[in-house]
Amino acid sequence: MNDAEYKRFTDAAAQCQMTNAAFLAYAVDKAARDLNRTAAEIATEREVIGELFAARRHLGWIHGLFNQVAKALNSGADAPHLDSAVKAVQSAARRMEDAADALLAHRDGGAAA
Repeated sequence: MNDAEYKRFTDAAAQCQMTNAAFLAYAVDKAARDLNRTAAEIATEREVIGELFAARRHLGWIHGLFNQVAKALNSGADAPHLDSAVKAVQSAARRMEDAADALLAHRDGGAAA
C-alpha cells in the first residue's frame, strides 16, 4: 500500500468512526460476500482495456464474416437466421461501447456520457 492508499484507508476508517483494523475487517468481509462484484471492482484498468481490445478484434472478425454473408446473399444464398445474428452483434457492439464510455468516465472521475 502506497502512502496515498494508506491515507485514503485511514481517512475512510476515521470517517466511519472505526479503527483501521475494524474497518479493514469489515471491508474484507463485505468483499468476500459478493466475489463477482469484488472481482469487477478490483480489475485493473489494464485488464479492462485488454478485454476491450479483444472485443474489438472479435467485432472486426465478425465484420469480415458479415461481408462474406453479404456476398453469399448477393449470389442468391439463403440466410434464415441473419436478422437474429445482426441483432446479437449490434447488442454486443453497444455493450462494448458502453463499457468503453464507462472506463473513460471512470478515468476522468465523472459519470458516463
